[in-house]
Amino acid sequence: MYDIIVLGGGPAGYNAAERASHGGLKTLLIEERILGGVCLNEGCIPTKSLLYSAKIFDYSKHADQYGVSFSDAKIDHAAVVKRKNKVVKTLVSGVTYKMKSAHVTVVNASAQITGKTSDGFTVKAGDETYGGKKLLICTGSSPVLPPINGLNDSLHSGFALTNREILDLTAIPKKLVVVGGGVIGLEMASYFNSVGSEVTVIEMLDHIAGPTDSQISSMLQKDYAKRGVRFILNAKVISIKNGGVSFEKDGNADSVAADHVLVSIGRRARTIGIGLESIGVMVERGAVVTDEYCRTNIPDVYAAGDVNGKSMLAHTAYREGEVAVNNMLGNKDSVDYNAIPSVIYTNPEVAAVGETEETAKQKGLDVSIKTAPLRLSGRYIAENEGGNGIMKIIVDYKRNRLLGIHMIGSYASEIIYGAAMMIGREMRIDDIKKLVFPHPSVSEVLREMMFL
Repeated sequence: MYDIIVLGGGPAGYNAAERASHGGLKTLLIEERILGGVCLNEGCIPTKSLLYSAKIFDYSKHADQYGVSFSDAKIDHAAVVKRKNKVVKTLVSGVTYKMKSAHVTVVNASAQITGKTSDGFTVKAGDETYGGKKLLICTGSSPVLPPINGLNDSLHSGFALTNREILDLTAIPKKLVVVGGGVIGLEMASYFNSVGSEVTVIEMLDHIAGPTDSQISSMLQKDYAKRGVRFILNAKVISIKNGGVSFEKDGNADSVAADHVLVSIGRRARTIGIGLESIGVMVERGAVVTDEYCRTNIPDVYAAGDVNGKSMLAHTAYREGEVAVNNMLGNKDSVDYNAIPSVIYTNPEVAAVGETEETAKQKGLDVSIKTAPLRLSGRYIAENEGGNGIMKIIVDYKRNRLLGIHMIGSYASEIIYGAAMMIGREMRIDDIKKLVFPHPSVSEVLREMMFL
């Protein structure tokens, strides 16, 4: 009998398993595929590896602006993928070592909850059945694959790809169509645009980047349009068949040719087939229902990560897993979903936390909105010839607090954590003004904006 059984070895699961074991709980972690989950194997890490190679290549194209010249810079896609695989392998090995060092028992098998007993819960994994006093469900998510005509056949033939398959393409497609203008779609559009593909992004909404601040998403779209990415918005894909994608826009049918199609219209919580119904765990809109303590409706059953559908981000998953374990150990803890940063790792980067201008208006909040160019930073000017990045803040002056911060530009991903801390800790504007930022740094713009 284990004190806790963790279903899923992604960021929520493996981090929680380590914390639970260090907290004195006898811990079993069951993972169907590879430790690290989608984030480490098919998402966050491999995409960043590709994007960094593309960023270096982009710099080489414009190095003369900085007094550096290259005779003939080239990108070797096969070598980029090889390095990506090395990075992933290194980190998977690291997670494996962490589980071993923490004395977490790891079982590689498909898991299914089979019932509840007087002692706890039973879970079948492979040919074995295990007992656990508590359960932590971290089964993650899977790509949304809508009923588009021809999609299944196209996936089977390799013409259509999900975020998993596109990472292992052996050659750069001449023409790539991306269905979905969210984070995954934009990051892959960024990479393949940089390395030479003709990229077309088809999006159902009238904007890209989902809930991103509208001014920021518009700037990102314009930037990539200048680089040659074609955006088709307010469009519904009708069919995907070898050679192209058909869509409908403004009541008219049209099509675009492609060598490959990336389908990236979102992800859904992975709740089917894991036995939730056997113990009565509540599921709404396909996701496990949890509160801020990561508890489900069943005592001693918790859920963390994408499976609860609250915030499908790896860093949210880490925190939720920790919160679940802390509460299991009797240390009351909760997740602050108002202060979770998000990043799009395009070039330039986009990062945000808290309220947007749109959500603040929707909630009827009395706020002041200020925007400033990142060119207020000496470092930004020194490192970004012609850069037009901005920072935008949403301020509640009645309560003397920041409610939201949004950025597009270099280092945004590394700056946004500080903004999240300011919002999460409800720091007063007057206190932020007293913080000392390193100089020269792009982060200084955040402090400067407190005086505008």
